[in-house]
Amino acid sequence: MAVDESELARQLYRTPPDRFVAARDAAVADARRAGDPATARRIAGWKRPTVAAWLVNLLTLDRPELVADLGPLAEALRTAQRDLKGPRLRELSAQRRELVAALVTEVRRIAADLPDAPPAARLPLAEVEATLHAALADTAVAEQVRTGRLLKAVHHSGFGEVPRPQLRLVTGGAAEPAGGGAADVVPQREADRGGARRARDAQAAARAERAKRRRTLDRELAAARAAQRQAERELDGTTTAERDSVAALDRIEGELAELERRRAVAEQELSRAKLARRAAERTLTAARRRTGEVEGAIEAVDAEEADPTAGGEEAD
Repeated sequence: MAVDESELARQLYRTPPDRFVAARDAAVADARRAGDPATARRIAGWKRPTVAAWLVNLLTLDRPELVADLGPLAEALRTAQRDLKGPRLRELSAQRRELVAALVTEVRRIAADLPDAPPAARLPLAEVEATLHAALADTAVAEQVRTGRLLKAVHHSGFGEVPRPQLRLVTGGAAEPAGGGAADVVPQREADRGGARRARDAQAAARAERAKRRRTLDRELAAARAAQRQAERELDGTTTAERDSVAALDRIEGELAELERRRAVAEQELSRAKLARRAAERTLTAARRRTGEVEGAIEAVDAEEADPTAGGEEAD
């Protein structure tokens, strides 16, 4: 029987990441048993997604009609940015934020209905949100999201700021310079240079802020890894202690079983000894009674011997 790879992929990529590899390996084994080694090799190449990617896949697989809304909005955003239509771009940007927020809420709702999902506090919803924003900005990312087989979260810088009116004026028709004559050329160039300086300053400030945040995150990562190593050492210690306790308990239970067996044997021996004692007591009683009887008979014989006339008539 041929393997339905599309349905199998749907099932596997709905499987929580911590159980993905086991489920995939079982599917590979099934394909091999079915005599389909080519399909088995393809399935073996499927990669486990991160938790964030798994959540995005769940959204795609369970709510495809919602994910479909990303395409038209992304195209509208690209068109507005390309045409430098500031008001339209701001309107679409608001729609983008609302759509992404709604999708993240839906992801949280889907996860809450799954018994194997992580608790809500541990869901990487920020990564899910970043991936959805990236899908709106990048058609390649959007295509990955639509497949339902995303492997990891994606980050994107997003859509840029709306250009300033002094750089270009859009009135619904052709674009024209903001000024109307040659007298405006020099101020315009000065404004351009000022805007470029501000943009460079803003970029430098953003880089500095990112570098600062990166250093902070690096410190937090180092602390988290140290805590993880400590927790792993403690886990190893407690695992060893648990194993030793189990061995000791098994040994004690074995000793108890042996003692119980010996106790049962001793009880049987005691019961037999009691029966033998009672039989011996009965035998002793009978022997004593017989001894008394014999002793009485002997005394009677002795008495007759001492008095020959006893028991007969006197001679005339």
